[in-house]
Amino acid sequence: MNEILTVLGTGNALATRCYNTCFAIENAAAEVLLVDAGGGNGILRQLQAAALDAAAIHHIILTHAHCDHMLGLVWMVRKIGTLIRTGKYEGNLTVHCAEKNEARLRAMCEATLEQRFCSLFGDRILFSSVEDGAVHQIYDYAVTFFDIHSTKEQQYGFTTMLENGKKLVCLGDEPYNPLCAPYVEGAKWLLSEAFCLYADRERFRPYEKHHSTAMDAAKLAGELGVEDLVLWHTEDHTIDTRKASYTAEAKQYFTGNVHVPEDLERLIL
Repeated sequence: MNEILTVLGTGNALATRCYNTCFAIENAAAEVLLVDAGGGNGILRQLQAAALDAAAIHHIILTHAHCDHMLGLVWMVRKIGTLIRTGKYEGNLTVHCAEKNEARLRAMCEATLEQRFCSLFGDRILFSSVEDGAVHQIYDYAVTFFDIHSTKEQQYGFTTMLENGKKLVCLGDEPYNPLCAPYVEGAKWLLSEAFCLYADRERFRPYEKHHSTAMDAAKLAGELGVEDLVLWHTEDHTIDTRKASYTAEAKQYFTGNVHVPEDLERLIL
């Protein structure tokens, strides 16, 4: 059985017609890895709608501390903390993030959650510090993190080998930096932001926001020899036509498989 990637959200920070970009990967053992958590308690709704049990989530990756990726983690601490306190959660939860983001998450939880949840930190809710080139064991996967060299906020992408021997790479929510080539080259699956169409660049101004377009991501995927390109973290003004229009633009520059998922869509990896 191949892993299943469940797309929990596809939108950028200000999206209102879809949830902020985050996703989960479920393996054959029904173990779930959550990557980012969006901007609020919508993460609980998305997990429920996707029929993903929070009790199966024992690892969470936080790529960076922007509100549309991090704030949902407070709700995950609240949810999993409740499961722990009621005896419905086995083992521990490990959050993989930059050291400074551990302090930020702890502070947010201490400011907003009851002490009975915060007291789980260091006991049942653990942190594993992410650094450039660090390899973390997550379930049966050796996950390698890499600094994406963001100019806005320290951010980490990651790469791992799937059970079928194929390589998956998550670039985070900013464009590919050639300094990351050793981690990205040879990817079968490339998970990439695409803020808008290149044709709409004057309307949405992605480059001013340190983002790219469907065309940019497609050209990159072609240069890197990627087989499957996933485009998300988009504007939501064109959500009704997004799948068709983003796919069409990307296909002009990339001959592999283009995936422009909707919220709650599943991809067989």
